[in-house]
Amino acid sequence: MSIIHVLHAGQPVNQQIYRFLRQEIVTCIIPPGSLLSEKEISARFNVSRQPVREAFIKLAETGLVQVLPQRGTFVRKISARLVEDGRFIRESLETAVVRRAAKQARPDYLERLDYNLELQTRAAQKQDSNEFLRLDDDFHRLIAGSIDCALAWETVENIKAAMDRVRFLTLSEVSPPDRLIEQHHTIFNAIKSGDADAAEQAMRTHLQEMIFSITPISERNGEWFEDE
Repeated sequence: MSIIHVLHAGQPVNQQIYRFLRQEIVTCIIPPGSLLSEKEISARFNVSRQPVREAFIKLAETGLVQVLPQRGTFVRKISARLVEDGRFIRESLETAVVRRAAKQARPDYLERLDYNLELQTRAAQKQDSNEFLRLDDDFHRLIAGSIDCALAWETVENIKAAMDRVRFLTLSEVSPPDRLIEQHHTIFNAIKSGDADAAEQAMRTHLQEMIFSITPISERNGEWFEDE
């Protein structure tokens, strides 16, 4: 591997390596089933093996890698069960958050959500999947921030790693960005109008998109999914 990422001073090295590897796993640059080498990755980032080992531990906690004794650390195949479990927990949290947002979202956050939707459209037009997914996450993060409940998004972020790989794989055909942006607009309009019931239903519909996408994606990429 060549060194393609520069670490930033002042930020914990293990967290930077974790975030970078997480992104590469989620976008399937590092595909399911791949062996991760501590030696190669430490050389790639020009660091000792300790922060790489710590990044691996965090990746294992989020369900993205699996440590097999005497064999090594492997990128886990996608578990449809874990995807659905994460989606269920996320739906429970975010529908509650969006109901509260419809009642008490701060005006400055409404402006930021509106601008975020504009950026999503630009990313979709450029067919920039990585940027679109980042903005998608920002949209949901901003909703939690609008009610001063950042912990809700932090909880979601910790459980959605399995979902993120499926989200990336669905963008081209199963759940194209235009449809997701339309769903985001519906959520935003319900929040803006103060309609908690409509906001909850719009969020529920949006997050249930995963239910309908997991089957066709697993059929097309069967080698990347666990046998369950």
